[in-house]
Amino acid sequence: MKPYLSILLIFLSLNLFAQETWQEISAKGEAMKRHENSFVECNGKLYALGGRGDRSVDEFDPKTSTWTKVADAPMEISHFQAVSFENEIWIIGAFTGGYPHETPIENCWIFNPENKTWRKGPKLPEGRMRGSAGVAVKNGKIYLVGGIQDGHYEGFVPWFDVLDPKTGTWSPLADAPRARDHVSAALVGNRLYLAGGRTSHAAVGKVLETTIDEIDFYDFETGKWETAATKIPTPRAGNSNLGIGPYLVIMNGESAAQESAHAEVEVLDTRNNTWKSLAPLNQGRHGTGVVFLNGKIYVAAGSANRGGGPELNTIEVLNWEKAIQP
Repeated sequence: MKPYLSILLIFLSLNLFAQETWQEISAKGEAMKRHENSFVECNGKLYALGGRGDRSVDEFDPKTSTWTKVADAPMEISHFQAVSFENEIWIIGAFTGGYPHETPIENCWIFNPENKTWRKGPKLPEGRMRGSAGVAVKNGKIYLVGGIQDGHYEGFVPWFDVLDPKTGTWSPLADAPRARDHVSAALVGNRLYLAGGRTSHAAVGKVLETTIDEIDFYDFETGKWETAATKIPTPRAGNSNLGIGPYLVIMNGESAAQESAHAEVEVLDTRNNTWKSLAPLNQGRHGTGVVFLNGKIYVAAGSANRGGGPELNTIEVLNWEKAIQP
């Protein structure tokens, strides 16, 4: 075989099996830099909202790659996992105020993207207020799990509650197997998964080093919690979890293991408890959310290092189907 043909074949084979990578989007307009915020999809648009300090609601249109400021926040809102429910964005289990005694916000806050207005929603369940909790929507109900009562200081809890948004009524459910805060919830099939998070305890000088290895899930069919047979490969908190088909995607986060925020993207196949590592983020980040829309994973904002900064406003995207292929 001629040398140039050999080189061509090698190039083609390497290109064929090259791992799908994250692409930073060169967006029009500019979002605010922020962390301890959320990032959520609603009606085909992506929204960065909340974070420490005074942060606007910024809307990203994936069709035009454009950021637009659409509203101000009603107050400082941080450490929360926003969810979409009936064409609106709900914030439940959030904090306001500064480290280490951030205060739980007693009401839900609801943002309507169509008219760009906020309103107060139901109060959190009596005696069970907390922030930095995981939130998920299933069958017309909103689920709140974990969190911490006194900022980063103390009071982490395993509580699990469900809200009926139509009546504003909360009901307590069985506690999760372990308390955790700085946690993200994700639905995979008929299960609610908790992976990552920690037990922040600044009262005894332990915050970053209290990450949790175990993965817990609530089975809606049995009404019981279980612990997965595998542990998270890269322990971290302030991470983002995402359910896609049978897969649990774990990304972002911070830990005592390194100063930079985590860029690892790890995928659990919940059918057989096996792991796959996808290409890392171009920019590690923690304290933000992720979105799955039209076959792509989007991530924006967050902190580039553990702790409080530097804050980011970049946005990256990954083609899921290409990335998950064996």
